[in-house]
Amino acid sequence: MEDTGLHLSDDPITGMLNTEPPVMESNGDGFLPVLSQAANWSMEQAATEPLTGILPEDSGASQKASEHNLDQQVNSTELGSVEKAVEQFQIASSQLFQEEKPPLPPLPADEGEQLSEHRAESEESEQQSQDMAIESEPSVTDGTQDGTEAQVMEDGMELEDPSREMTEEPALPAEPQLPSEFDKLFKGCEDNPEDFNGWVYLLQYVEQENVLEAVRKSFDVFFMRYPYCYGYWKKYADIEKKHGNIHVAEEVYRRGLQAIPLSVDLWLHYLTFIKENSDPSDPETEGRIRAAYEHAVLAAGTDFRSDRLWESFIGWETEQQKLANVTTIYDRILGIPTQLYSQHFQKFKDHVQSNNPKHFLSEEEFVQLRLELSKNNLASMVGEDDETPAPQEELPPGTEDLADPAKRVTEIENMRHKVIEVRQEVFNHNEHEVSKRWAFEEGIKRPYFHVKALEKTQLNNWKEYLDFEMENGTPERVVVLFERCLIACALYEEFWTKYAKYLEGYSTDGVRHVYKKACTIHLPKKPAIHLLWAAFEEQQANVEEARSILKSLEEVIPGLAMVRLRRVSLERRHGNLEEAEALLREAMESAKSETETSFYAVKLARQLVKVQRSLSKAKKVLLEAIEKDQTSPKLYLNLLELEYSGDVTQNEAEILACFDRALNSPMPLESRLLFSQRKVEFLEDFGSDINILVAAYEEHQKLQKEHESTKRKAENGYDSSQEPDAKRQRVDETGAVTAMADMQANNSAYNYNWYQQQYGGWGQNSWGQYNQYTQYNQYYPPPPT
Repeated sequence: MEDTGLHLSDDPITGMLNTEPPVMESNGDGFLPVLSQAANWSMEQAATEPLTGILPEDSGASQKASEHNLDQQVNSTELGSVEKAVEQFQIASSQLFQEEKPPLPPLPADEGEQLSEHRAESEESEQQSQDMAIESEPSVTDGTQDGTEAQVMEDGMELEDPSREMTEEPALPAEPQLPSEFDKLFKGCEDNPEDFNGWVYLLQYVEQENVLEAVRKSFDVFFMRYPYCYGYWKKYADIEKKHGNIHVAEEVYRRGLQAIPLSVDLWLHYLTFIKENSDPSDPETEGRIRAAYEHAVLAAGTDFRSDRLWESFIGWETEQQKLANVTTIYDRILGIPTQLYSQHFQKFKDHVQSNNPKHFLSEEEFVQLRLELSKNNLASMVGEDDETPAPQEELPPGTEDLADPAKRVTEIENMRHKVIEVRQEVFNHNEHEVSKRWAFEEGIKRPYFHVKALEKTQLNNWKEYLDFEMENGTPERVVVLFERCLIACALYEEFWTKYAKYLEGYSTDGVRHVYKKACTIHLPKKPAIHLLWAAFEEQQANVEEARSILKSLEEVIPGLAMVRLRRVSLERRHGNLEEAEALLREAMESAKSETETSFYAVKLARQLVKVQRSLSKAKKVLLEAIEKDQTSPKLYLNLLELEYSGDVTQNEAEILACFDRALNSPMPLESRLLFSQRKVEFLEDFGSDINILVAAYEEHQKLQKEHESTKRKAENGYDSSQEPDAKRQRVDETGAVTAMADMQANNSAYNYNWYQQQYGGWGQNSWGQYNQYTQYNQYYPPPPT
């Protein structure tokens, strides 16, 4: 039996997706492994996909496969937890890319200089010239070098060597000249990072100019914003390779694979790169390439369109003449729903029929299968009446051939038939799973990332596919599908929110990971998902993180009332009333309009009176706001509500003063008419002086006539458009605010709905027709008409 060199662990594998790109934390270099280490992984971390995990528990094929003790078979129930799937998807990649690796041979001098310069640029580009100066300084020589002894003063202090003072420092290497248009294009992208076309033009320009410093700077910043553009990762790596920086190019590939581990194309490019730049004479090369393939299929092998990756793996193992490894790979792919599932099974049968079982099976499986076939053959030879079993034929040890050529041929054919039969049921079950997903997969027209909006049918297809998988699929498949979806739909916060909601209750770290990736990379200016993230952190008692999220969002998008109010409510919930008050006062001071100032003044007044129980401070806030914005009905309404909250009989003077302040303000006529109606109602219900009531009623009649006169002018062809634009706009805004104020007033201490209904016809009906107050005709004459 040949040694395949494949040593696989017994640990179950559920997949690997470290979907958090390294550029989230910095400029994309903090995660880079040491460049003096090779890009290879040990086979101890590689394991195969379980075979029995695909089969139903009661299926015959599952039992047969279990009897054969196929390597790497694990029951899927051991993997059926969302938490385990998510945790492995998040941490596996970082483990893969940070393993201990044997040292590489020393780099050529030129390449080493370029490599060190690149790392310095990525970590701290603004200090590049300083770093280069430090590297180029000559080493300090001993004081006795060249026969020159240091001069020593009488007190024992050493004087500087005069020869050192006269030594001229070597000239610093000149910085590479950036292309002429680079600064202009780069600044345009920094000022407007959402302009994807600007980025495309910049990257094309630096690629054409072929100045390595400009290329690195542009691509590194671009990937901080758009890490899912797998094609640009390859372009970046190709440019580094073209300059002879093989190790830097490899690091670029690995950064890209951490950012988008589901990209089959990027994995294939990376594997090709490894093969082309590996030393065939190195005995470790084969193991490194095999380990790279293992991690590729772990990361992207469950993708429905991952067939090319599996075929590449099988083709490479076939080239290495490791047929047992090929069989192991087929065992994994035959249980995964993919687009070319039927083609895989047909190729597997060709593989079995064209090779000797002792070559394409492991020694353990071959021996076990030989014993099973021998027992079955012996049982068939025993007669029905013969109770004494015939003696069992002595089998050769290990994988040695049978002595009898006829029996040898029969055994080979029986083994081939048995191997295919066991996999047939796996294939049938997988075919059923593919059929359930085929329609959804056919509906995916753009599986890659792009800034252009997706069609509505595409979005609906993703929603329905996710709902189906969450109801019918395993946790591993649900997570993979979400990751696939969020590549194509990275700019749609509803899918990020759906993913986070799915993970809630299973993996706190998984939810946090999703929110962090969405808010820091793909949706930095979407407030809704930031508010959800902050609420989640607050639920986890991580108040400082929630506070930081809201503060950072407000720095990115200043002036959002919903964010400032959430910050205020966060401080209030945790007893920081002074901080909550300070946030509202700061918002009032930084407001860009009188309306915005009035809005925050109302919020502050309500907090002061309802939470801090300070009626005087609340009243002071509203009065100061009214001095600045005398045309805001909301301020007067809230001041009125404040006065109503006390004893109305004791506060009659203050309430009437509030009404008079509103009636004497420069508010539009419609708003003043509303306050006049409410003043009359207040005096009817709580007033202590009939003279004040009569005077208020007469004043209201004057306002009503003035309002009717305005309406008649409009009916007679008066064109309000002749008024100044600023005036008309102010009237429209005030009318809208008045309507909102009416709704708020309904919830206040006094209900004005009824009064508006009763007094709605004032000016059109006579005093005697005024509903329940008809007897007032006996005491007051009707108003003149």
